[in-house]
Amino acid sequence: MLITHDIRCALDTVVDLVNTVPEDDATPDGLPDVAALEEFVSTHAISDVGALADHDLTAVRSVRARFAAVFAAPDARSAATLINELVAAASTTPRLTDHDGYDWHIHYFAPGASVADHLAADCGMSLALFVVAGEQERLRRCEAPDCRRAFVDLSRNRSRRYCDSRTCGNRLHVAAYRARRKEAAR
Repeated sequence: MLITHDIRCALDTVVDLVNTVPEDDATPDGLPDVAALEEFVSTHAISDVGALADHDLTAVRSVRARFAAVFAAPDARSAATLINELVAAASTTPRLTDHDGYDWHIHYFAPGASVADHLAADCGMSLALFVVAGEQERLRRCEAPDCRRAFVDLSRNRSRRYCDSRTCGNRLHVAAYRARRKEAAR
């Protein structure tokens, strides 16, 4: 599957967006206010976004919840249904563009679209490409028991299990090693 720069950017954006969802009641929301949304837009270099307001934050949180459902979808048909609903609600308008030093790529959002529609269209279409390619299982959640962060497994053999091998993966490997050593010492 060919993953172009714009698809990769959209994938990184949707993963980071999904990972702003609080994991439980004790975890703070990763998008608590409009300032945090502005920072998210800036960090991800989301183009063609005007001034943001409370209604944008509410709309982005709604889109975020629907993207989280895509990552939790049990099969491709379920994921496709969710993605179709997201993209349809965004009123996609595919167009070629070459802005900010990037070569030609496709934007799926209509000019002047809200940030929520922008995210739903561009990120939704990027996730749709995975479903079309039969790669929906690459949209995963970390397997570490204390972490449920979303990620896209871009490994060749679809073997990635953790959102970050240096943190979650390493922590579990060390714990398993210690458990084996403790068992061997008995």
